[in-house]
Amino acid sequence: MSTAMSFGLDATLLSAVTDAVKAAAITLRERYTTHARGVSLDEIVEEIHANDDAVLDVLREPLLRARPGSRWAEDELAGGALPPGEWWVVDPAEGNINHVHGMPDWAVTATLVRDNQPVLTVVHLPLTGDTYTATAGGGAHLNGHPLTVSAKTDLGAALTGTGQARPGESTDTFRRIGASVTAMLTAGLVVRVSVPATLQLIHVAAGRMDAFWQFSDVRSGLVAGALLVTEAGGTVTDLDGRPWNAAGRDFLAAAPHLHAAALDVLAPI
Repeated sequence: MSTAMSFGLDATLLSAVTDAVKAAAITLRERYTTHARGVSLDEIVEEIHANDDAVLDVLREPLLRARPGSRWAEDELAGGALPPGEWWVVDPAEGNINHVHGMPDWAVTATLVRDNQPVLTVVHLPLTGDTYTATAGGGAHLNGHPLTVSAKTDLGAALTGTGQARPGESTDTFRRIGASVTAMLTAGLVVRVSVPATLQLIHVAAGRMDAFWQFSDVRSGLVAGALLVTEAGGTVTDLDGRPWNAAGRDFLAAAPHLHAAALDVLAPI
C-alpha cells in the first residue's frame, strides 16, 4: 500500500479538491483586470480582501465536505504550529498583490495538513489552466504528468529565489532577506526576489528553478510548495537543516544535490 493510500488520500479526494479549487479559480479569474486596481493603501487592501472573500465563498464548503472531520485554518497569513489533526490551509488568491496590480503571477491553492505535515495539495493557475498536484507518497504532477526537481550539482549554476512573505515583517527579517540575496548572488548564478512563494516553489518542483528560501513562517505560502518539491524529489528543511513542517520558523527547498551548499550560504544569516 502506498503512503498516499495509507493516509486515506485516494484519487477521489484529490479529484474533489481539484474540482473545488478550479471552480473557485473561475471566480478569481472573473475578478482579474490587466490594469491596477486601487491607488491608496486602503483601496488596495479593500481589493485584496474582496478577492479573498469572493473565492472563499466558493471554496470553503466543498473542501470541508470533501474531508469530513477536517478543520479550517482561518488566517492565511498566520504561522506556527497548528493543533493536532487535519486542517485545510488555503490561499484563495496566492499572489493577491499581483492580481490587484494587473500582473499574471497568482493562483488558488488548497492544502490538507495533517499534524503539521502537508499531505495533499492542489495549486491552480487560472490564466494558464495549469494545475499542480501532490499527495504524500504519491508524487507531484503538473496536469497529470510527473514532476522532477533539477539535477544540478553546482550552486554556481543555480537559479534561486526568495521573497517577502507578508507586509509588515520585522526590520530584522528585511535585513536577513537583503543579506541572503547578496550572499546567494555571490554563490549562485541568478536570484529572483518576488512574490508569491508558491509560484516560485512550483518552479523548483518542476526543475525550472533550483532553490527557494524564506525567512518567515507564513504557512499558506509554503505548505503547497513544500509538498510539491518533496514529492518531486527535492529536499525541504528549515535553515538549521532539520526537516521542515508547518511549525518551522524559516524554510529552504532545493534540488537534492544543491541543498547542502545552499544551506551553507544561508544558515549563517
